[in-house]
Amino acid sequence: MSRVVIFSSGAGTNAENIIRSLRGVRGIVFPFVLSNRGDSLVHERARRLGVPSYSFSRAQFEDGTVLSFLLGSGIDFIVLAGFLLKIPVGLLQAYPDRIINIHPSLLPKFGGLGMYGMRVHEAVVMSGERESGITIHYVNERYDEGRIIFSAKCDILPGDTAEDVSRKVHALEYAHYPKVIERLVGL
Repeated sequence: MSRVVIFSSGAGTNAENIIRSLRGVRGIVFPFVLSNRGDSLVHERARRLGVPSYSFSRAQFEDGTVLSFLLGSGIDFIVLAGFLLKIPVGLLQAYPDRIINIHPSLLPKFGGLGMYGMRVHEAVVMSGERESGITIHYVNERYDEGRIIFSAKCDILPGDTAEDVSRKVHALEYAHYPKVIERLVGL
């Protein structure tokens, strides 16, 4: 049995999709969801799904409190889904190649500190790109620079707005992230 935890800072739509998609998949359980924000909508989504959720402070994240909680809970794999904090070195060392993230562009384009959500889609449209997509990658000590696991593309049509690109990218996220997680956790 693989115990998977999802970290989320925002609305939790990807977290909800992952749990719904993989709930009942043999060998995968989601014992809880973690967030660095007590007001994150992910808590309400987790509650509706019957999954406990907890918040932590930046200090608890950086001082090893969260790491101790994960190790004490027997967590095997970590999935970032709209999580914005940089992962501490101690957590990376405790979970080598067992922390993944999804980014809403085709990395290395439009990645790095401060590039998340609509900021990415606005930058993609402003740059005149003809395609965007998602990149699922292992997490390392630098934002959005971990080894790429999977990517998928979508076309950007003339006249597409950042909101249009966002909808296309979210569809890719919902379709592919759970499948990649299932494959990796099963390794």
